Amino acid sequence: MNEPLTERAGSETPAQLAQRLNLPFDDLRLLTRALTHRSYVNEHPDVPADNERLEFLGDAVLDFLVGAWVYNAYPEMPEGELTRMRSALVRTETLADFARQLGLGNAMRLGRGELHGGGRDRDALLCATFEAIVGALYQHKGLEAARAFVMPLLEPAADRIFVQMHTLDPKSRLQEWAQAHKLGTPQYITRDSSGPDHARTFQVEVHIAGKCFGRGTGPSKHAAQQAAAQNALDGIEMSED
Repeated sequence: MNEPLTERAGSETPAQLAQRLNLPFDDLRLLTRALTHRSYVNEHPDVPADNERLEFLGDAVLDFLVGAWVYNAYPEMPEGELTRMRSALVRTETLADFARQLGLGNAMRLGRGELHGGGRDRDALLCATFEAIVGALYQHKGLEAARAFVMPLLEPAADRIFVQMHTLDPKSRLQEWAQAHKLGTPQYITRDSSGPDHARTFQVEVHIAGKCFGRGTGPSKHAAQQAAAQNALDGIEMSED
């Protein structure tokens, strides 16, 4: 007979996780809550709370820690690029990757539906669990404990993102963003062109999933498309702050 799917099947207990990652929890109840998804609480009425409040707290702590670190690590970087770097480091996909590096998936307490649906490897759940653990560490031991947990993951990721920021053109970056959010490939539409043949100006819009994300002008269609992509990226970064 197959073993039933529970939080114990193929998973770590909170105590085992704390020991493996050297997490400084004197009382494991807060860590247990950080690992507990709403779907598990729905199936176990005796469980007092899920991790959503800790996720909220961890999200705020991460924004501060990452923003402060980026500010100090890149003293010559202009404000717009600092915003891009911070946004890239706290986005769902990056935090989910941190969770995978730490092996958090096997410690998450999930309901049967989430387990059957592959919840242990879903970006949204992994990200939420990572944020909840950051929140739990902050609540239990303060900012320095949260910082010690995050920094070893943050610095290598920042190096990779820095290289990407300075090697990829706006169209490539926008395509990566759209694909990461499962929105398909950006579509560029030339809306107008004007001027004499030797000095034409093109106006282009970029659409993602049927919505206009940015507009740009340039002396060629390619230049206008790049400008539209950068305009879209600027808008995305502002909305993600």
